Amino acid sequence: MPLKREPSTLYMECVHREIIPVPCTKLRLEEILFRGGRRHGSSDSEQGFTLIELLVVLAILGLLIALVAPAMIRQLGSAKHKVAEQSVERLAGILDLYRLDVGDYPSTAAGLAALNENSANVAGWNGPYLKDAGGIDDPWGHPFQYRYPSQRPNHSFDITSLGADGKPGGGGENADIINR
Repeated sequence: MPLKREPSTLYMECVHREIIPVPCTKLRLEEILFRGGRRHGSSDSEQGFTLIELLVVLAILGLLIALVAPAMIRQLGSAKHKVAEQSVERLAGILDLYRLDVGDYPSTAAGLAALNENSANVAGWNGPYLKDAGGIDDPWGHPFQYRYPSQRPNHSFDITSLGADGKPGGGGENADIINR
C-alpha cells in the first residue's frame, strides 16, 4: 500500500512582495505556474508581438522587396548579356584553333556543329573542340548564328547572338552581340 503524502508547500511571492505559503498539489502547481497561458512571473512585454507589429514588419519587408527586386532582375539580364559576349569571343578563339588544325574555318553550311563532330571527314580535324554541344547556344537558349566568310570588312567570320528576344536588332537585353 502506497504511503499517503502530505501536499508540499510552495512559497509564492504576491504583488505586495510578501511571501506566503501555498499548499501544493500537481493541479494547483500547474494553475499557479501557468495562469492564463502565461508563466508565473512573466510580464506583459514578454507576451509576443501584436498584429499591428507583425503587419508593420511585413509592410517594411514588402517595400524592401519592391525596391530591390527590379534591380536584381536588371542585373540578371545584364549578366546574361555579358555571358553571351564572352561566349562569342570564346567561340571565336575555338574557331581559330579549328583553322590551325584544318587550315580553314568551317563553312556556313557546316556551322558551329563542325566543332563537335567531323561529319564531312575534314582532314586534320582534331576535335571535338567543345566539351558539350550546349556550347553553341547562347544564354537564352538560342543557337549562335555563324557565317563564313564574314560580310564585314576585316573579319574572317561572324558569330552572332540575337539577344534575349532571338530576333535581329533590338536594344538593351535584346541587342545583338557579334564577335569583334
